[in-house]
Amino acid sequence: MTKLPHLHPVALYHNPMADRQAPYGAAQRRVLNLEAHDAARREIAAWPGYAPTPLVALPGLAAAAGIGRLWFKDEGGRFGLGSFKALGGAYAVFRLLAAEVARRTGGPAPSAADLLSGKHRDVVSSITVTCATDGNHGRSVAWGAQTFSCGCVIYIHATVSDGRRDAIAAFGATVVRTAGNYDDAVRQAGADAAANGWMVVSDTSYEGYMDVPRDVMQGYTVMVQEAVEQLPPGERPTHVFIQAGVGGLAAAVCGHLWERWGADRPRVVVVEPDKAACLFESARAGRPMAVHGDLDTIMAGLACGEVSLLAWTILAPGADDFQTITDEAAKDAMRLLAAGTGGDRPLVAGESAVAGLAGLLCALGNGQAEALGLGPDSRVLLFGSEGDTDPDLYAAIVGRSAEQVRAA
Repeated sequence: MTKLPHLHPVALYHNPMADRQAPYGAAQRRVLNLEAHDAARREIAAWPGYAPTPLVALPGLAAAAGIGRLWFKDEGGRFGLGSFKALGGAYAVFRLLAAEVARRTGGPAPSAADLLSGKHRDVVSSITVTCATDGNHGRSVAWGAQTFSCGCVIYIHATVSDGRRDAIAAFGATVVRTAGNYDDAVRQAGADAAANGWMVVSDTSYEGYMDVPRDVMQGYTVMVQEAVEQLPPGERPTHVFIQAGVGGLAAAVCGHLWERWGADRPRVVVVEPDKAACLFESARAGRPMAVHGDLDTIMAGLACGEVSLLAWTILAPGADDFQTITDEAAKDAMRLLAAGTGGDRPLVAGESAVAGLAGLLCALGNGQAEALGLGPDSRVLLFGSEGDTDPDLYAAIVGRSAEQVRAA
């Protein structure tokens, strides 16, 4: 029997605000809705290099874990950027540029094809976009800026690795490292943008800043709908374990499935690092809460201390449970996927990508199966949100490079 990484400590909190019978309401539709999803998908599907990422069945790991089905949406190949973030930041960059071209010219908003052809380059080249990032969102924004020919400045915080910094710079962005944590970098990016007339493309929302993060989240729903269409005919997941930083990804998954399937949607368990659990603490408090400190976790994409208000609008009534995991659980989950289990093919998944899997396995191993309704008939959907976006760190944790794992 494969040894599963299930004995790490895990905290679980059932969300008392959740009402599975409640309809997807007007407040939630103002954040994400199927009509806006359709528009995002039409646009993104027309970009060069678009292809749905695979939904990988893991029957060997499901059997070892004692559940019925396990599916892993592998985002490592998304647009060559290595993560699902390519769907969000770049889409928001396009939407901002199109709106600004329309404002300045007085004409209709251009399509991506218009911008890619060089039309309106005189306007677009005068625009600079910026954001703070712990890696993947900044890479997406930088790629979007390069693709659509505008300027880009990206802010990273103190603990972002040099590998992630270099990956952003490779797309032509100016990268600025700041002191402090992710939330400090967010504030610095906002202040410098205001001083220089740049456009902020943040994946987190706050009072007075909602439109851009809404576009980012709507881009993520393209991944969710791909997974829906890739499920075996007649099968739906009973559970989704989905990782969260500020909550944008988790809300995109929860909101899209809630609106599409209503009360028949899967149970949504939101998983965070125990060192950066702002959503877990918000659920316990019944309102958005910030957590402070250096948020020092290997799950860099989830190292966020402040909740996105847009995400909270969906997750507060829509997420069923909130859970925290340790870094060690994430490392074990990375190694488990890389090794393959019971005939499953090895998978490359980065530190943040495996949080959902680690949460599932820790829940099963720590006596929380009954509380979460998990059993031999459960069908669990996971979103592997990144590949080896920091190759050196990946190899250090797994003991092999991503190329060696894929070759196996």
